[in-house]
Amino acid sequence: MAVYTQVSAEALAGLLSGYDLGDALSFKGIAEGVQNSNYLLETSRGRFILTLYEHLVDHAALPWFLALTTHFADAGLPVPRPVRDRQGEALQTLLGRPAAIIEFVSGVSVSTPTPAQAQAAGAALGRLHGSAPGFGKARENDLGQPHWPAMAARCLEGAAAIDPQLPALIEAGLRATRDWPAGLPTTEVHTDLFPDNVLMLGDTVTGLIDFYFAATDLVAYDYAVTHAAWCFSADGRDHDPALASALAAGHAGTRGLSADEIAALPQLGVGAALRFTLTRTHDWLNTPADALVTRKDPMAFARRLAWYLKATPNMVLGR
Repeated sequence: MAVYTQVSAEALAGLLSGYDLGDALSFKGIAEGVQNSNYLLETSRGRFILTLYEHLVDHAALPWFLALTTHFADAGLPVPRPVRDRQGEALQTLLGRPAAIIEFVSGVSVSTPTPAQAQAAGAALGRLHGSAPGFGKARENDLGQPHWPAMAARCLEGAAAIDPQLPALIEAGLRATRDWPAGLPTTEVHTDLFPDNVLMLGDTVTGLIDFYFAATDLVAYDYAVTHAAWCFSADGRDHDPALASALAAGHAGTRGLSADEIAALPQLGVGAALRFTLTRTHDWLNTPADALVTRKDPMAFARRLAWYLKATPNMVLGR
């Protein structure tokens, strides 16, 4: 359930009074998502998403996130555009929380992608990577490689209670990523492009959403995150070369990776898997049993980490 803050009809009317969006025709909460309160809003001028940003999102970074998604929308990418009010502002305050109205896009997220859908996602990712350099506003990735040792220190002690193999896999990931690739291209990247953050109609990408982990980092690292998210079984036990090959073909058609970036993919994959292993381990150990958020198994990414430790660049590319 992702409606933590209830918005009354009066509060909604007050918000809409600052926009040229017409009158509200319908308004209902959306259950998907875990970080924010989301509502589907239909007005006499269209359909929109109203998001109230709760405590799990860095409020100070919200202007950056909204500016980045506006940049991508302006570049013609399928990224929902934040709507500006009559004063030209996208970021609002509603019921004491930061809020924004975002354009609605049609589509559904797939739970078991096909190669054709993976290829479309790879192409969209490549377009994102090609369009980002014009943004020109950097933001540190606070879940990136420099932070992994400290993140591990906060959860290693309890990791064995989740799975006896987990501490050793985390330590192996830290060793493998200690000397991080230098000199590879960086830009503003998504860092969380899982299938549930890609909206599709059939084999066509209609929306790239949830940019609230976006940051400035290696392009090839972002590719590795997407590979880890799309090309394994849900439990991380099985890698699908057909999905990997399709993802690579799609990305190659719109941006592509250099020889140096391809050579670094196994190490970058270790890093991508380690990042999600660490956050999932921390959440597993620190999320109360009665919390609204469902804990995710860290071993699903620890198994991916083990695969990347033995992988070659060609294996990551599905060759």
